[in-house]
Amino acid sequence: MTTGAQTPYPARPRRSRLRTFLPLGVAAWLVLEIWLLTVVAGASNGLVVLLILVAGLVLGSAVIKRAGRRAFKNLTETLQQQQGGMLSEARPNSNSEGNGLTMLGGLLLIIPGVISDAVGLLLLVPPVQKAVSRHAERTFERKLREAAQGSLGDAFQQARMRRPDGKVVQGEVVRDEPGGAPEGTPQGPRPPLTR
Repeated sequence: MTTGAQTPYPARPRRSRLRTFLPLGVAAWLVLEIWLLTVVAGASNGLVVLLILVAGLVLGSAVIKRAGRRAFKNLTETLQQQQGGMLSEARPNSNSEGNGLTMLGGLLLIIPGVISDAVGLLLLVPPVQKAVSRHAERTFERKLREAAQGSLGDAFQQARMRRPDGKVVQGEVVRDEPGGAPEGTPQGPRPPLTR
């Protein structure tokens, strides 16, 4: 049962560009990948397409496995250094740089398609990895600078204020435990909360 005037349906918040165009981009990418595979199959034969897909799967799996082993090795070395009391030094130009991009490249190789294979192979090239990581780092730092100053609590408070209905339901928690009530305590229903 509600009290007070009913609020009309709130206006829907405006969709972000990413939420609008991402599904369209994914659909266009899938159509393009299928079309390119049919073009390759028409130019040669279906066996070549199958070999391309299997080669991408095998190569992508090997790349991801190698990058994972390298990341695990770096993690164990760091943990051993910390347990030994040594300060971990920043390792410039270490093999650990670009592990994430290497794994992304391997994942793109595993995904069936010609375009994803080409992008995956590009991400395995070290100069491309450095350029992409620099660009991503600059973009991340810029977004952090542009973000509004405030605490994490402020962000949650603003998210709470933007709820569609904006209502707060007051209530109380009643715990019924058998044999837990002392004698003389009424066991009937409790009165409602009032202000």
